[in-house]
Amino acid sequence: MSPNRHTSRPASPAEFAAPTAAIAATRFDLADGDRFDEHQHHEHQLAWASHGVVTMGVGATAWVLPRSRALWIPAGVRHDVEVTGNTTMMGLYFDPAACPIPWREPTVVETTGLLGHLLEHLTADLAGDHRRRVERVVFDLFRPVPVSRLELPELIDDRTVRVAAALRAAPHDDRSLDAWGRQVGASGRTLARIIERETGMGFTQWRTRLRMAAALPLLAAGTSVSRVAPQVGYATPSAFVAAFRRTLGTSPGAYFAAAPPAAPSPDPTTL
Repeated sequence: MSPNRHTSRPASPAEFAAPTAAIAATRFDLADGDRFDEHQHHEHQLAWASHGVVTMGVGATAWVLPRSRALWIPAGVRHDVEVTGNTTMMGLYFDPAACPIPWREPTVVETTGLLGHLLEHLTADLAGDHRRRVERVVFDLFRPVPVSRLELPELIDDRTVRVAAALRAAPHDDRSLDAWGRQVGASGRTLARIIERETGMGFTQWRTRLRMAAALPLLAAGTSVSRVAPQVGYATPSAFVAAFRRTLGTSPGAYFAAAPPAAPSPDPTTL
């Protein structure tokens, strides 16, 4: 993903909102590497990729969202967005004064089954009783999904910022701490102290998190573990899976597994 590509989009959904709608919905067709810089909304937002992969960042935390998951972002929470591959991103916006969802923190929502179909349906030109029926069902279907969050502490020192940028661009880079120190103008011992101070981690653990951050969008897009492993610096798939499990507490397959729908999905046009 290129950090130099930016998509200029309005941060506020006001121009998309139907005045009488409980849920205002819009869609963005985005290219690989497009992003929204950090912003916030007066409304609650549900961000979802109906096609492709969206990475949502809130402070030091990132959530990688394939089609099977969306992220609930409460009003006023600053966040940024980046996409992997050609992506259709859906933005659903909720008036806090009229919204029955009580969540005060960013929350992952399962979007398999009927809910995903209804979210897409809300971007159509619905009105009146039909829209209100769809909105009621959408609220009933919101279910939080417990997932491990990937924390990447903010960096301040120019030397660690430069190392992090290089590792994000080439997560397979296996240079030693001393070699990185020579590149950025510090001894390996000095660089280790800076990393520990800024992240609370040693260099190896910090690099592993950066590698997992690079791996998650690839896995979410359907790339196999055997292809992802060498791209992010692991000689074998089993070594990658072990590092993934240590960092995120589960296997790559389990991390992105979608819960089966509770019942067959009816046609949303009949609601």
